[in-house]
Amino acid sequence: MTSAQEECRRIFRAHGGTLRTGEALAAGVHPRTLYAMRDAGVLLELSRGLYRLAGLLPLSSPDLATVGKRVPKGVVCLISALAFHELTTQIPHVVHLALPRNMRTPKLDHPPLQVYRFSPEAFKAGVETHTIEGVVIQIYSMEKTLVDCFKYRNKIGLDVALEALRSYRGRRGARLQRVLEYARVCRVESVVRPYLEAST
Repeated sequence: MTSAQEECRRIFRAHGGTLRTGEALAAGVHPRTLYAMRDAGVLLELSRGLYRLAGLLPLSSPDLATVGKRVPKGVVCLISALAFHELTTQIPHVVHLALPRNMRTPKLDHPPLQVYRFSPEAFKAGVETHTIEGVVIQIYSMEKTLVDCFKYRNKIGLDVALEALRSYRGRRGARLQRVLEYARVCRVESVVRPYLEAST
């Protein structure tokens, strides 16, 4: 391995093992080195323009890590957020992602996205940041995700929202008042409140 490739490995390790092409170049990796390491299998191309060092532990949430890198302004929502918070038995086959209304839908070859457009208030409410595989990702909190599931119940199924609510209520430290606060922000309090009261 050349000194340039060793330096490339060091740069990738310093950034959690995953970088976009632009980030790698800005950090001092030469394009020729980047593509030579890709062709040699030292770097894995997770998605177009997104690379990860081979030989690291497998990604536990590769799709979320990829989306976090490629669409940093997006917020993981609905079934993908439920799965992250372990509030569902559903296995998401796409990444459910909220985007600002004025943002163009990104084109990713992988993973497939299901994009939702929220009002500015609903988009900003309840956003948490988590680090997955060294990548900072925005994900809605459990309480905000529950509200979104009731709001989008016609798209994802009321049964998914009810299962998530039951699972959430079984958690220590469940904050139902917080759920109601987000329901007001998202203008679905009249939808959510009866289900909260029925499960008390």
